[in-house]
Amino acid sequence: MSTAEAPEPGVRSKSNSPRQIPVVGVVTEDEDAQGALKPMDLNRVIKLLQETDKDDLEEKQLKAVKILVQYYQNGFPLRDLAQIFKILNLCAGKIGQQPHFIESAYSILKLCGFPFLKKKVSDEITYAEDTANSIALLGDLMKVPSSELRIQICKCIVDFYHAEPPKKHITGYQQASSSYKIQMAEVGGLAKTMVQSLALLDNQLVEKLWVLKALQHLSTSEANCTLMMQAQAASSICAHLNDPDPSGQLLFRSSEILWNLLEKSSKEEIIQQLSNLECLLALKEIFKNLFMRGFRHYDRQLRNDILVITTIIAQNPEAPMILLIDGKVVLALFTYVKKPEKHKIIEWSAAQYEELQLHAIATLSSVAPLLIEEYMLCQGNARILAFLEWCESEDSFFTHGNSFHGTGGRGNKFAHMRYTLRLLRAMVYLQDETVNNDLCEKGTIQQLIGIFKNTISKSNDKEEAIVLEIQSDILLILSGLCEHNIPRKEIFGTEGVDVILHVLKTDPKKFQSGLGYIVLLFSTLDSIWCCILGCYPSEDYFLEKEGIFLLLDLLALNQKKFCNLILGIMVEFCDNPKTTVHVNSWRGKKDQTAASLLIKLWRKEEKELGVKRDKHGKIIDTKKPLFTSFQEEQNIMPLPADCPTVAVMDVAENIRAKIYAVLGKLDFENLPGLSAEDFVTLCIIHRYLDFKIGEIWNEIYEEIKLEKLRPVTTDKNILEAITTASENIGKMVASLQSEMIESQARQDVQNEQRVYAKIQATHKQRDLANKSWENFLARTSNAKTLKKAKRLQEKAIESSRYNERPPNAIFHQTEIKGLNTTVPSGRVVTLESTPARLVGGPLADTDIALKKLPIRGGALQRVKTVKIVDEPKKNVLT
Repeated sequence: MSTAEAPEPGVRSKSNSPRQIPVVGVVTEDEDAQGALKPMDLNRVIKLLQETDKDDLEEKQLKAVKILVQYYQNGFPLRDLAQIFKILNLCAGKIGQQPHFIESAYSILKLCGFPFLKKKVSDEITYAEDTANSIALLGDLMKVPSSELRIQICKCIVDFYHAEPPKKHITGYQQASSSYKIQMAEVGGLAKTMVQSLALLDNQLVEKLWVLKALQHLSTSEANCTLMMQAQAASSICAHLNDPDPSGQLLFRSSEILWNLLEKSSKEEIIQQLSNLECLLALKEIFKNLFMRGFRHYDRQLRNDILVITTIIAQNPEAPMILLIDGKVVLALFTYVKKPEKHKIIEWSAAQYEELQLHAIATLSSVAPLLIEEYMLCQGNARILAFLEWCESEDSFFTHGNSFHGTGGRGNKFAHMRYTLRLLRAMVYLQDETVNNDLCEKGTIQQLIGIFKNTISKSNDKEEAIVLEIQSDILLILSGLCEHNIPRKEIFGTEGVDVILHVLKTDPKKFQSGLGYIVLLFSTLDSIWCCILGCYPSEDYFLEKEGIFLLLDLLALNQKKFCNLILGIMVEFCDNPKTTVHVNSWRGKKDQTAASLLIKLWRKEEKELGVKRDKHGKIIDTKKPLFTSFQEEQNIMPLPADCPTVAVMDVAENIRAKIYAVLGKLDFENLPGLSAEDFVTLCIIHRYLDFKIGEIWNEIYEEIKLEKLRPVTTDKNILEAITTASENIGKMVASLQSEMIESQARQDVQNEQRVYAKIQATHKQRDLANKSWENFLARTSNAKTLKKAKRLQEKAIESSRYNERPPNAIFHQTEIKGLNTTVPSGRVVTLESTPARLVGGPLADTDIALKKLPIRGGALQRVKTVKIVDEPKKNVLT
C-alpha cells in the first residue's frame, strides 16, 4: 500500500516518494486465506492511465483497473481513497472516446457502496478532507453522459444510508462508522451538485427517479437541506411534479423532498422559491388529478400533502394566487352562505350540504380579505348579515355536527354562527372604511348586540365553549367597528354597555375553567376601550351601573395577565370628573380602598421587577430609585435618536406608569384608607415622573461619555445640575420616608402604652371590686367588724357637718335611730319590677291582650297600693 504525505488544507494529499513495488501486489495462499491486504502502488496506476502514446495502452489500462477492483473487492481504505477517486475520475474522463472504461468506472463505484476501512481510530479525522473531496466528486461525475454510470452513482449514495457489510473481514482493518459517509457528504456539498444534475435529465425518467431517490435520502439532514435550498431545489423539483411517470414514484419522492425542505431549512426561503406561476400551476394540476381520479388511501394522502404545501405557499402575499378572481371563487363560495331551501332537490344529503356550507364559510374567512373588491361586488356584507339572521331565527333545522367544522353544533346553528362571525371579524379587522361603513349602515351593531343577548338565554353547559367563542367574536367585531368613531359608539349605547356589564359580573372562579372565559374577558375589556371610552353618555351610564366597581373587583383578583389592560382603562376613565367619586367609594375585602389596592399592586410589581427597597419599602439607591434588576444588568450603549432606550421601554413594559397616572388623577393628597406602609410607598409613586426624567437624562449623559463627546461648558453644567437635582429629590423622598417610619414607630409605642394603661386600669378596678366584696363579706359575717364600720361611718358623717350651726337654723334628723346598717338609709323603699307572670308583659294594657283570656287572670292583675314603712319592726343586718 502506498504511503501519502500529510495533506495541506484545501489540497488533496499526494505521495512524495512512491515506493518501488510492482504494480500487482503478490498475495500468498496463506495470506489470502487470512484476509490480509498487501500494499499496491496506486501512483503507477494513475501514471499508466495518464499515458496516451502507446498502441496497446488501453488494454493495459483496463487490466490495471480490473486488478485494482479485484484487489479492493472488500472496500477501500481511507488512506487510499484520494488516489482511488483520482483513478475513477480518469476512467470517467476517457468514457467519451473509449466506451470500454464505463465498466471500469462502474466497478469502482460499486465498491464505493461498501463501508470505508480504517487502520487506526484516528483515520476518520486524519483523512476527513480527502474523504469529503472524494465523495463530492460523485456529484461531478453525474455530468458523464452515461445512464448506467449515473444510476450507479445514485445507488452508491443510497448505500450510504443502507450500507452492506463486506464479504469477509480484512486483517488489521475495521469499518468506519456507519454515519461517516453521510457526514462527509454534508461537508463535501454532495447534495448541491446532485440538485444541479437534475437539469441534465429532462427526458430521462429512470435516471431522474434515481436522482430523486438519492435526494430523498440526503434531505433527511438539515445541512443537506440547506445546501439543496441554495441550489434552488424547491423550484426545480416542484416545476416537474406533473411530468409523466407511470410508476408514481416521481410525485411521491418529490413531495417528500419538499416536506423535508420546509421542515429542515429556511421555511421562508422555500416558500419564496415556490411562489412562482410555474410551480403553482404544477401543484394545481397535480391536486386536480388526485382529487378527480385518486381512489386509494395513498392517493388521498398525496392529495392532502399537496394541499397543505399550497396552503403554506399562500402565506406569502407575493405568491401569484390569481386563479381566484378569474374563476369567481368568492361568488361560488357565497352560493352556500344562505339558509337551506325547502322542497328543492339537491344532489347532497343534509349532512353533506352542512359540511359544504361550513367549509365554504371557513374558506371565505381566508380568501375574502384578500379580494375586497370581489367581496363587495358579491354584496358580501348583506349576505353575511342575512345568514346571521337565519342562524338566530327559530326555524326548525337539525344539524348533524359530524364534521370538523361542525363541532359543538349538533342540533343547533351555533357552528354556522361561529364561522360566519369569524368571516365578519376578518373583514372588519381589515379596517377598510368602505366595508365597515356599509356594515354600520345595515345595522350590524344593533344586530350583533341582539345576537349576544340571545346567546345568553339559549346557552347550556354542553354548548358553553362554542357560545363563549361566539360572544368573544361579537365583542371583537363591535370593537373594530366602534374604535375611533364617536357616532358608532353612540349607536352602541346603553344596550351595549349592559352586555359588557353582564360579562364583568361573571363569577371570577370561571376564569380558571379553561372554557374561553379569559378570552371573553379580554374581548370585553377591549370593547370598553373601543366602544365606551370617549363617548360621555356611555361613560356616565357605565359609571351609574357601577362599572368602575366591577373593574376594581377584577383588579383586586391580582391576575397579572389583565391588570395592565384594566389600569389603562382606569387611566382613560379618570378623565371623566365623575369617576373619582366612584373610585374612592369602592371597598374591597377587609374594607380595602382603591388607593390601597393600587399601592399594593405597585409594591408587588416592584418586587417582581427586582427594584431595591429595604424592609419598610424605603428607597435604597437615591441615584437610581426606580431601577429594575433588568436595567442593572443592561449596559448603557449609544442608540439612534428614534430608538427607545431601556428607561423609556420600562414605562411601557410594566404597570407603574399607569398606577402613577391613576393616583395622580385621584389627587395624591386626599387618598382614603391608607396605612403607614402605603404612605411610604406613595412618596415614591408621587415622584415617579421626576425620577423617570432624571433616569433618562442620566442615560443621555452616559451615552455622551461613551461616544467620547465633550459638551460645551453650559450644557455640561446643565446636565450635572439635572443629575444632582434628581439625586436630591431621591434623598428628600428617602428622608421623608424615614420620618414617616419613625413617626409610625412612635405612634405604635404610644398605642401600645395606651393599651397597657387600659389593662392596668382594668386590673386596678378589678382589685378594688374584690377588696370591696371582701369588706362586705367581713361586715356581714362578723358583728365586731360591722360595728367598727358603723362607727367609722358615723364619724365620717359627723366630720362632714358644720361645727357651728347658723342662728335660727332648723335641724332635721336624717338618721334612723337603732338601725345597724352601714349603707345610707332613708324613708324610701325600692321595689323590683313586678314579675311578668303577674303583670302580663308590656302589652297587658293594649287591646291585643284582651283578645286572649289569661290562663290565670294574671295579665290583668295590678298592684293597687304600696305601703311605706316608717320604721322596721326589728333590726336586720345587711
